[in-house]
Amino acid sequence: MKILAISGSLRRASISTELLRAAGLLAPAGTSIILFDGLGALPHFNPDLDVDPPPPAVRVLRESIAGADAVLISSPEYAHGVPGVLKNALDWLVSGIEIVAKPIGLFNPAPRAVHAQASLVETLRTMAADVVPGAQASVPLLGRARGAADIAADPELAAMVQGALAALTQAVRSRDEASDR
Repeated sequence: MKILAISGSLRRASISTELLRAAGLLAPAGTSIILFDGLGALPHFNPDLDVDPPPPAVRVLRESIAGADAVLISSPEYAHGVPGVLKNALDWLVSGIEIVAKPIGLFNPAPRAVHAQASLVETLRTMAADVVPGAQASVPLLGRARGAADIAADPELAAMVQGALAALTQAVRSRDEASDR
């Protein structure tokens, strides 16, 4: 199973990104988590540019989403909202089918920041993505472990990540079983 991981932060030392790397360390056997690193390369969304073929960075995003069994997003909150770079990526997906019915898991690395998470859920549901309720986790990282290995080694944090991953992988299996019928 292939899960595409997207961080809503471009920061080099982002806790959102480290949380996704920790998920890679904690993923169930047979599951690979691939970190998408192309958000910063996306042009600002402009419907006039959404043509065939799309800009190269947009093509890579769409192909990456299409090729994944599920998507895992970890995002900070900026001024009570979704970071612009993440919203821009989602805007580039609106006209396509890549994210439709795709199981989505969400990590919030700062549980007191609830506005962006709620906005992200609303945006993804509007786009017809399958936001998996059990695959949403608010992982309290502020003032705690910062690196992926530290997060994975902390029993409480690891349990939260593994619980969300278990729900996400189960959603993929359930979808695949339903399509096989």
